[in-house]
Amino acid sequence: MTGREDEAARRARLRYAWRVCSVTSLGLVLIGVAGSTLNVALPSVVRHFSAGPFESGWILLSFLLVNTASLVFFGRVADLVGRREVYLAGFALFTVASLLAGLSPDVWFLVAMRVVQAAGAAMILANGTVIITDAFPPERLSQGMGVYIGTLSVAQLAGPTLGGLIAETAGWQWIFWVNVPAGVLALVWGAVTLRGVPRGPKQPVDALGNALVFAALSALLLALSEAGARGPSSPVAVAGAAVFAVLVPLVVLVERRATHPVLDGRLFGGRMLAFANLASFCNALARASLILVVALYFQAARGVDAFTAGLSVLPVPVGMAVASPVAGALGRRVPAYALSVGGSLLSTAGLGVLVLATGAGTPYWVVGVGLFVAGCGSGAFLTGNTTQVMQGLPAGGLGVVNGFRLMVMNVGVVLSVGVSLSVLAGSVGPELGAQVYAGTLSTLSPVAVEQLMDGFRRTYAVLCAVALTGAALAALARPDRR
Repeated sequence: MTGREDEAARRARLRYAWRVCSVTSLGLVLIGVAGSTLNVALPSVVRHFSAGPFESGWILLSFLLVNTASLVFFGRVADLVGRREVYLAGFALFTVASLLAGLSPDVWFLVAMRVVQAAGAAMILANGTVIITDAFPPERLSQGMGVYIGTLSVAQLAGPTLGGLIAETAGWQWIFWVNVPAGVLALVWGAVTLRGVPRGPKQPVDALGNALVFAALSALLLALSEAGARGPSSPVAVAGAAVFAVLVPLVVLVERRATHPVLDGRLFGGRMLAFANLASFCNALARASLILVVALYFQAARGVDAFTAGLSVLPVPVGMAVASPVAGALGRRVPAYALSVGGSLLSTAGLGVLVLATGAGTPYWVVGVGLFVAGCGSGAFLTGNTTQVMQGLPAGGLGVVNGFRLMVMNVGVVLSVGVSLSVLAGSVGPELGAQVYAGTLSTLSPVAVEQLMDGFRRTYAVLCAVALTGAALAALARPDRR
């Protein structure tokens, strides 16, 4: 009788765990689709508001900045007030902000709503992994986590095409409004499904560390945006760079003294972990803005519509979706270190193709090959690097990974968009930069288009150099021989 009761309890727990997985996966798809649709539809939004390069960049950067700086913060807040409550509040906040974003009367109201969206997304992302971990039996956790992470590929595949289709047929407002029914569904299903999760230890929130990290990233992104829009000698760009230079040593000093720092140095405590995490940062920096830059290339240089541009960037997520499970299967025979290095080199090769082949009349298949190879490289790297870091963590370090390692990658994502937009807009000058974001530069003279091609080549070259640096760092992350 006891054995039957135990078996029934295990089955009931597993059924509940898969329902939890459906909630968290829906949240990941919601956030992933919301981000990738806007990357493709950005020119439509820019044209509607007649936004300049500075405002256009901050439509994207505001979300990335706030989301990155608040991930660890909301993870700690959930320990204090309850993980289920914070997680569901994230859905509610994200949904309301999406509704209001579509009603934006001007570009800065839209930026403000993107900030609110980012806070909601951080509540969801910071707690989804922990909720799954608590729900699944230990022996089945890898299955649940695989499904949860695998849904990100669905978002990456559907987002660009969906964004282009919505922008061309329904209007830019629906880029945000399409999140509303999905958000309401996720909120209701989550409220019905999720049980209260036991609260973790009440560790103090590193409020000063969070504030300083946010201020430092804001200053750096402001400097990059101004440098691209008005030149590197702009007073705002110089001031932003100076503030960043002052804040970095202050952040290091404060975090060394904090009892529970937002930037936990344990992930950089050993040679392997330090180089592996630096390689992860470089890969994110080289990878994150690629779809955005290529979508702008097709709309601004070739004059295609948003839907066609969305289809054109699909080789990147397809490559990632193909390479990730293949690398996972190879992981039984090939060391994670080798997968990480090989993936980095593939990413570098794909970006190298784009550097050499970018032109207004380049056959699409050449561009597509470069994008696919770069996507495969990122998929293989992420699989190998994540496995390598997880295996190398000290005892009790898994909780650190959920916060700080994700923050390290997201800082790379933030800087990727900021650097790419700055290099691209700066290469064509302030007078043409607005038309790059609006996707209308192809209607001007061939000279302007060729000037834009130089800008795209420079941007790809910067991303390629970063990817090559990441490959070198990945190679230096060779595990210690015992």
